[in-house]
Amino acid sequence: MTNTGAWRSITVITPAEAADLAELFHGEPEEHFGRPPITVVSYEPGVTPRARREAFREVYQAIVARVGEPTLYGGSAYGPNVRWRDDSRLVLLAGDRFGAALAVHRPEPLEYEEHRIFEWGGAWSADEPHDFDLLPYVWQLYRNGPGRRPPVRAGGRTAASWDHLECALGLMLAAWAEQLPVQVPGEWAGLTIRSSRDRGRQLTVGYSPDEGLGVAIDDRDAEQGPQREREMRARGWQTRDKGWWQSAFPDTEAGAAAAAARLAVMELRARGALAPDELMADDVGVNDRGELWLPGLGIRTSLPS
Repeated sequence: MTNTGAWRSITVITPAEAADLAELFHGEPEEHFGRPPITVVSYEPGVTPRARREAFREVYQAIVARVGEPTLYGGSAYGPNVRWRDDSRLVLLAGDRFGAALAVHRPEPLEYEEHRIFEWGGAWSADEPHDFDLLPYVWQLYRNGPGRRPPVRAGGRTAASWDHLECALGLMLAAWAEQLPVQVPGEWAGLTIRSSRDRGRQLTVGYSPDEGLGVAIDDRDAEQGPQREREMRARGWQTRDKGWWQSAFPDTEAGAAAAAARLAVMELRARGALAPDELMADDVGVNDRGELWLPGLGIRTSLPS
């Protein structure tokens, strides 16, 4: 098959059958602990993120209609990672570049192994390869149930270099663009990054259904004029509004997430930041509702406990 953006999903079981399976796992988990995941949809090689998103949507919506909203929305760098969880069972709908599968686990052993990955993995120096693309999930959203939140939240890690941070941020933004429209349709997500060497300044990064991915920087303290405009546009900024420079990257365009991440990191460095450990993220959220956790962001995050 020649791929020019065309795609075809292969339905392994129908969405209604996937919902039956999820309901079985949710209601009678004991018989299915330890069994391998069951594929519910797969994609042909070369499928676009947008096409994966729409194929996954059918299965996801069928499952939610049957068993209700999940306990934890979320996703990895390569696909969604959605959880219906309480203290006795965890139904996991997880996807990657090849498809999506359902499984049910005992929560404690699964989460223990995942936390070990977060705690002990990663690069200890810029010369080592990062593993942000291998994390079990790079974002999770908790909205007070149904089910029960995990007793321990996974810790993130600080990127060992600017290149690692750019990769981590790009992977997370790509995950948002593909996964948020299905899991929380119509909602936006965002965060603010601050630098200890440029205190008080805000750089915001986010996703919105209307504009896709966006980056903005507060430049109100700079003297605006032709020279400043040339300088900011040369860095990659597109428009200025009330002292804020902004750039939008439609999520339908290839490389949008990487371009947004590159602009954000370049601007932080241009304003004096020397290393990712000088950065802090706050104002993290999805439609200002619930707790958004970003263990794959690559910088420290100030979050409610």
